[in-house]
Amino acid sequence: MPSAETVPTRGRRRADAERNIAALLDAAAAEFVTAGVEVPVRDIATRAGVGVATIYRHFPTRADLVVAVYQHQIESLAQDGPALLGSTGSPAAALAAWVDRFIDFLVTKHGLAAALSSTDPAFEALHASFVSRLVPVCGELLAAARAAGEITDALGPYALMRSVGNLCIGTESDDRYDARAAVAVLLAGLRPGGA
Repeated sequence: MPSAETVPTRGRRRADAERNIAALLDAAAAEFVTAGVEVPVRDIATRAGVGVATIYRHFPTRADLVVAVYQHQIESLAQDGPALLGSTGSPAAALAAWVDRFIDFLVTKHGLAAALSSTDPAFEALHASFVSRLVPVCGELLAAARAAGEITDALGPYALMRSVGNLCIGTESDDRYDARAAVAVLLAGLRPGGA
């Protein structure tokens, strides 16, 4: 039977391991932004401050790593919604801040579209996970902003997220295009009076 002293150590070790994996996933996401999902694993390891073997121990294939990064970002974005509602001055400001983070999320998918269209079964459930986890969060933000009279009901959560996603297409290949400016116009159009 473990002593009372060993249980906290084990719990602390588990929390440390989870933080290390989260840091590794954040490093991988950052590398995906700059170099795409085909970035060498050693570059991710260097950014995360771990050995290549550590990455392969947790994520035996590139597909495993890509899926984990994507799911980690989905979960982070899902948690951001309620946090922003609780800490931002108004529901419309919380919505705008969340959409800005959603844009960041979409940008980190550089190269993921090609990976997702591959035949690798690890990617099959990602889109469904994305929709089922994030559409309700966006819906909560929209509902709060509507209840405060700050936006109209012109778009539902799925349509808003799809519109933002469409406005982000091509950002990585055209320096003349500013997706955030286009999304700001979209959000302005949701205000009462459209201004």
